[in-house]
Amino acid sequence: MKVLICGAGQVGFGIAERLARERNDVTVVDTSRRLIDTISDTLDVRGVIGHGSHPDVLQRAGAEDADMIIAVTLYDEVNMMACQVAHSLFDIPTKIARVRAQAYRDPMWQNMFTRNHMPIDFIISPEVEVGESVLRRLAFPGAFETVEFADRRVTVIGMTCNEDCPVVDTPLSQLSELFPDLGAIVVGIVREGRVFVPHGSDQMLAGDNVYVVTEKGQEERTLGLFGHQAQQAHRIAIAGAGNIGLYVARHLEEVNPRARIKLIETNRERAVMAADILKRSVVLHGNALDHDIQREAGIETADAFVALTNDDKVNLLSSVLAKQTGATQVFSLVTNSTYEPVQQGLGIDAFINPRTTTISTILRHFRRGRIRGVHSFEDGAAEVIEAEALETSPLVGIPLREANLPDGMRIGAIVRGQEVLHPDGDQVIAAHDRIVIFALAERVRDVEQLFRVSLEYVRRTGSRNFWLDARRIVGRRSGDGTGREPLWGE
Repeated sequence: MKVLICGAGQVGFGIAERLARERNDVTVVDTSRRLIDTISDTLDVRGVIGHGSHPDVLQRAGAEDADMIIAVTLYDEVNMMACQVAHSLFDIPTKIARVRAQAYRDPMWQNMFTRNHMPIDFIISPEVEVGESVLRRLAFPGAFETVEFADRRVTVIGMTCNEDCPVVDTPLSQLSELFPDLGAIVVGIVREGRVFVPHGSDQMLAGDNVYVVTEKGQEERTLGLFGHQAQQAHRIAIAGAGNIGLYVARHLEEVNPRARIKLIETNRERAVMAADILKRSVVLHGNALDHDIQREAGIETADAFVALTNDDKVNLLSSVLAKQTGATQVFSLVTNSTYEPVQQGLGIDAFINPRTTTISTILRHFRRGRIRGVHSFEDGAAEVIEAEALETSPLVGIPLREANLPDGMRIGAIVRGQEVLHPDGDQVIAAHDRIVIFALAERVRDVEQLFRVSLEYVRRTGSRNFWLDARRIVGRRSGDGTGREPLWGE
């Protein structure tokens, strides 16, 4: 696929890195020669210097035969105009724009982004996406990651196995027998920086990060089984009354009537505005690094402290201070990837990365096949994909034990109508089921293939036996031949 990316900042760089890694033809446009030189020297992409909304620049970038344009510059208006020019002059099929100003997203103006007006196919709002990520973490503070799929019927939970975790050193196949009604499936384990999909004989060890797929409503029980706090946070302190902080505070007021929220903001005008907007929250004007302000915010008794300012250093340092002061859980927004090497030793419970969240949103529109949802984990080392099974998919109509999925992918849940089914060897996938599947990066193309096998695929590839071609992918796995798919892993 040929993709144009307007904007070579952190988000643009991250998207280009991911798409180039998957051998797409990527061209990046930016006004900064320094950023273009950096991205061209670092990645296998083409760089063009210029304004992404200028027709001549887009033409030099190859817009005439591009399949997609992704506009993620710092300016909403440039992003929107780039998509307009891409549509009107170059007829680029898919147009994605990052729009940060919430005024553009007001339901009152919902007809603005239509084909007859501003023809943008998908709008990305990082503040909303990151805000939702923060809210999920606050709902289940024992997890470092929570992502919902299938219209919020399925949750993927990321947890750390501590020394006192009651399920470590136990083969996953035994856990299926001990907790047959839990319906939680361990789909991925991160050990010493390496991500792998476990089998039944594998064990979780102290220090592992694990990803578990569970049905909505079973999150607290699953977290408790891993020895983690599952109770929703009620005493919450937030540093930063910017777009994300304000979004989180407003939604907490709506969804958590027991929440006692204190918001810290250094800018007086912004603090006054936040106090006017919020109904039950206490807004404090001051610096989140100030011990007196932290005491006034009640950090020592807080269930959670969330640092959401636009300064990574303030976020990291205030989170460390909050943890030392007594906050039960601390979460920090970090946008600069250069801080990643030092993050793990700071005692912060979870880091929120807007770049990862934005890239996951874009990948949902980039993946081929009937893909409904995508989330990237471990800096792109793995993905959870929600896909719809078509009649022509090789997974449909056979027991899962006969599918023999290859190493590196695992089905976590099957959603049929309103019902969530937990995959085992006897389960048969039906057409139009929605499948939530964990896959390592090198297996993502195989997952796409499984869910794009159709007459359209036959015409495009010229395959004379598309069932055979697809089943070669399904049958590559080297297992024990039993075909068993126990809940906790095979």
